[in-house]
Amino acid sequence: MDLNFDGKVVQITGAGSGFGRAAAMKFRDAGAKLVLSDINKKGLEETIALLDLDESRAIARPCDVSNPDEVAKMTTAGIDHFGALDIAVNNAGVAHGLMRTCDISLRDFDHIMAINVRGVFLCMQQELQQMTAQGQGVIVNVASVAGLIGAPFLTAYAASKHAVVGLTKSAALEYARKNIRINAICPASCYTPMVDQVLQGDKGEKREQDIANNIPMGRLGTADEIANGMLWLCSDQNSFTTGQALAFDGGMTAT
Repeated sequence: MDLNFDGKVVQITGAGSGFGRAAAMKFRDAGAKLVLSDINKKGLEETIALLDLDESRAIARPCDVSNPDEVAKMTTAGIDHFGALDIAVNNAGVAHGLMRTCDISLRDFDHIMAINVRGVFLCMQQELQQMTAQGQGVIVNVASVAGLIGAPFLTAYAASKHAVVGLTKSAALEYARKNIRINAICPASCYTPMVDQVLQGDKGEKREQDIANNIPMGRLGTADEIANGMLWLCSDQNSFTTGQALAFDGGMTAT
């Protein structure tokens, strides 16, 4: 399948590392114009440097997705610069260290919800306004396999990703007849900075092997594998898929 995004305007949050950076590289290679954001300004600058594109193909705007004013400014900047918003990948997200539910602080719980749920909601509101005006668009929300099944010791994170799936399915039904497709991608653990951060609290190597042992394929995924899935979900050749939460999980949800 030839995934050609020549001239398409693609907005990606959380583009400073991990899935967001991998998606930016893949969409660049497929000809897209990019609007990139991340709360981590340094990571965002590194992504822009790696892309090696001028402003005719890519712009970057630091953005805290939990802040409605910053989300509105980021989205407006892309539309003003490129004149459209064809595809949005709502990827920005955070996790917390492995701990029992009763040990998660209210501050950490609220932070997880603010970025992972409120952030996706605020981005979708801006994106859907523009896409409705255009009469077309595609949105991919990055959830998690933890949004489809239970995730012991990651309760707040799992709750936030279940919410992302709910947002995705509900909005997809609202906009199905407006030529706007909305899906969620649900990865299992992959080699990303966020997973590295979770592993740091538990002696790295052993914890990584424990996680791999819980994946039927016996390994963690890669950011490139998930980014490939994003491009497939966004492709015009995948025009009859909406409201789905697709697992890219090495078989975890097959049982």
